[in-house]
Amino acid sequence: MPAMRPADRLFQIVLQLGRGRIITAQALAEKLEVSERTIYRDIQNLMESGVPIDGEAGVGYRLHRGYQVPPMMFDQNELQALIFGAQVAKRWGDTKLAAGAERILDKIDAVLPENMRGELTSQTVVVPEMASYQSDETTQHLGAVREAINERRRLYVSYTDAGGQPTERIVWPLTLLYWGYSWAVGAWCELRQDFRNFRVDRIVEARGLTTTYPDEQGRRLEDYFAQAGDYC
Repeated sequence: MPAMRPADRLFQIVLQLGRGRIITAQALAEKLEVSERTIYRDIQNLMESGVPIDGEAGVGYRLHRGYQVPPMMFDQNELQALIFGAQVAKRWGDTKLAAGAERILDKIDAVLPENMRGELTSQTVVVPEMASYQSDETTQHLGAVREAINERRRLYVSYTDAGGQPTERIVWPLTLLYWGYSWAVGAWCELRQDFRNFRVDRIVEARGLTTTYPDEQGRRLEDYFAQAGDYC
């Protein structure tokens, strides 16, 4: 996992300190996966740049009362949409996607005006834990596919089709499609020389290869969506 950029880490520290409670350097270090020494240095840099932080090493820190991170202005529908999307990512995404969703909720919580913060804990729109029956294996394969898409890597898949027949393919993964009950990867298949969909829960093994696939006309993401019909 690549290290967080210093600027992003400083922003994360401000967000955590802005939640109204005292937080220790140790807790910040564990959350941001850096040393306490790094946190102490970051706190000092923030204070020198004018961020009003109360506290001291060994006790804990928080933002000075009255200091406000500029609020995000959402209406109720926008906020519920963000929370719903984050909950779906947490329930149905791979491990890193779920962690990203949790960080989004932390950022929203830190900068929301006080009169809207209750929406974050409201249960008017809920994605129940029991709604996800995705296996740990599927979650792992989902992460491998998503990483290959992000890095434009050719992907080896060992797969069982709808008829129960095993097959092995090298594909160019282009997109992940969530159908509300399962994921599918839309890809260019080197064997079939055409676009195909592969349900992630039928993948036996998914492994990103060292080679990338080219940006080739007729085999791009927009070509995939332009081609009508079902893919098997």
